[in-house]
Amino acid sequence: MIRLRATLFNVLYLLWTVAMHIVCLPLLLASSSVIHGAGKVWIAGALWLLKVCVGLDAREIGTENLPKGPALFAVKHQSAWETLYLSWRLNQPAFVLKRELLRIPLFGWFLRRVGMIAIDRGGKASALKKMVADARNVFDQGRPVIIFPEGTRVAPGAHRPYQPGIAALYAQLDVPVVPVALNSGLFWGRKAIIKKPGTITIEYLPAVPPGLDRKAFMRELEARIETAANRLAGKG
Repeated sequence: MIRLRATLFNVLYLLWTVAMHIVCLPLLLASSSVIHGAGKVWIAGALWLLKVCVGLDAREIGTENLPKGPALFAVKHQSAWETLYLSWRLNQPAFVLKRELLRIPLFGWFLRRVGMIAIDRGGKASALKKMVADARNVFDQGRPVIIFPEGTRVAPGAHRPYQPGIAALYAQLDVPVVPVALNSGLFWGRKAIIKKPGTITIEYLPAVPPGLDRKAFMRELEARIETAANRLAGKG
């Protein structure tokens, strides 16, 4: 039954996604806020399908830690789910993502139009400098920035070294960083076709204040995220 419901979701999600991208194609000429609005409609439909077809819902913990204005969010990355959910939940966020995603027909065009922060993973220092400049521009627009510190999706209970991008943003922008832990990978795995029923938990942790040196910041950020993520995954 789980496999059947997940297959139904996958088919309907694909049809919904293709239809929305085609219908919204003229919006490439509209403002980024209009495109974000259309994106929220698409994501709301996807999350509704996920709940109805699969029986997968979500709950939030620590909403009191959400800042009022634009902020930098460092998010544990286990699934495609958090990219959808946080795009819908937050105010027109800009994700730090790999440049290759902008080359995807239709989808990549919309990503480019809404001002996502694309990075060249081989660019090293120049790529970090551009990322910081782009993030500063996003903040000037009153929008939050989301980065996945490990740089890729990681299974629940596992982790990879945190990449220098988050440290560069923290140091250069001089802003607090909101760590975000979750357990989405228990239900929607990195390469899993089958989605499982249940309730994903996403937890917004107290912000790491600006002013720490690089090593102290990275140590504190990793400790907060990994401890909470392991707890949510039943590993700690």
